[in-house]
Amino acid sequence: MHLYNVLNGLQRLRNVDIYVTGSNSKMLSKDVMTAFRGRGDSVEVHPLSFKEYYDYVGGDKAEAYEEYALYGGMPLVLFRKTEDDKFKYLSSLFEEVYFKDIIERYQIGLPEVLSELTDDLCSSVGSLTNATKIANTLQTVKGIKVDSGTIASYLTYLSESFLFRQAKRYDVKGKKYFSYPSKYYCSDIGLRNVRLNLRQQEETHIMENIMYNELICRGYSVDVGVVDIFETDAEGKRRKVSCEIDFVINKGVKKYYIQSALSLGNAQKEKSELRPLLGVKDFFRKIIVTKSGMKPWFDEEGILHLGLYEFLLNPAALDL
Repeated sequence: MHLYNVLNGLQRLRNVDIYVTGSNSKMLSKDVMTAFRGRGDSVEVHPLSFKEYYDYVGGDKAEAYEEYALYGGMPLVLFRKTEDDKFKYLSSLFEEVYFKDIIERYQIGLPEVLSELTDDLCSSVGSLTNATKIANTLQTVKGIKVDSGTIASYLTYLSESFLFRQAKRYDVKGKKYFSYPSKYYCSDIGLRNVRLNLRQQEETHIMENIMYNELICRGYSVDVGVVDIFETDAEGKRRKVSCEIDFVINKGVKKYYIQSALSLGNAQKEKSELRPLLGVKDFFRKIIVTKSGMKPWFDEEGILHLGLYEFLLNPAALDL
């Protein structure tokens, strides 16, 4: 409490701004806000966005993106010259900073479960999951017996320590949240890749994770959308199909529906990607982002098509 008293005393000085930082094992942002009882502001500091990264490195956009998609936006990565140095730095950051802090702060009794859970989340970014499913997977695949309650607690710890963020599923038409399952995204894609020893380089999931982080950095709340649509099958019968919209984002009165697609290589793929957006009948903007350098354009349904580099480098791209 002595530190809190000193810092609170400094707030009387008009020409002083106070910034508190430190180990996750000792003090998280929520602890600071509790200690100061609303007399301070919490400022989230994220890894570098792709725009911040590109403003520093310059050069070919596609080449810069591929490097960013591999090693992420931790600032010190920029000053590691070799691939080996970058790998060692991120690996050490994961083990020596994040994991040790989490284990110390929360007095983790099953560190091997925390490690396996982290691997599972890194392997399945952009996939729906829940505590029960993960617990069953660990028991079936790894032979580790753990209850879903422990997994749920560990998921919370990983999120509170800023390694992962949870995106909840939102019923677009019913305007309500589902309790489970959810998606988890890594706060930095480089940490994710190094954790998996650079083995699982699925472009689709990595692109989706990078887009999610970009939207969070821009201050949007980000959910996974679910919309029910009706289709006629081959026998002429009407059936209800639940479709997923990658991101339903909100900030103030603004709301957008966004699909992430590596490419729209053929008519069938394009129909599949656009179907969830067309199933939403409100008047908020609907956007599809593909991995390309194309200029923005609107199709006949009013859907905005954006290239990935335009989306990442132009903060105003959603409002074109």
